[in-house]
Amino acid sequence: MSEQFHGLMSAAANMPQPGELGTYTKDMFLIDFPQFTKKQIIQGEEPENQVISLVPDPMLQVFINNANASILPSRYGEIWRYAAGLYVAHFSALYLKTYSDGSATTARAAATGQQTGLVKEATMGDTTISYDNEAITEASAKWGAWNATQYGQQLVTMARMIGMGGMYVI
Repeated sequence: MSEQFHGLMSAAANMPQPGELGTYTKDMFLIDFPQFTKKQIIQGEEPENQVISLVPDPMLQVFINNANASILPSRYGEIWRYAAGLYVAHFSALYLKTYSDGSATTARAAATGQQTGLVKEATMGDTTISYDNEAITEASAKWGAWNATQYGQQLVTMARMIGMGGMYVI
């Protein structure tokens, strides 16, 4: 098989280039998803706003590095930046769901990771709350934790469209 044909076949098969990585950055994420930021006023001669990530920088960088390795520009084309942002937002949201400045006991630390579903029943007198975990369990069978956030659901929808191949409309 000729070198040229192999290159065309790889492009048609939507195969990534060896060593290809995205170039998504923290600054892009903080602009694209301001819900993960807070503004802090820096006092000085001319006070200014500083945008700070709600996700600790080391964790945010892990999510960004994984997005750059997983969400490849050659596959996502013009929607690549948004797709990479959804990836980072998904993992940031999951991280923040369990975030705590610290825990008084090991039981409290463990409770931050407890899975909860949709509230199925709630009572006020003598406090009763029951959850429907079935939806999460069923959803996890196909797309795992991607169903746990709206960001993950959007990314999965995009990935399905990209992996679908060509369409013919009459």
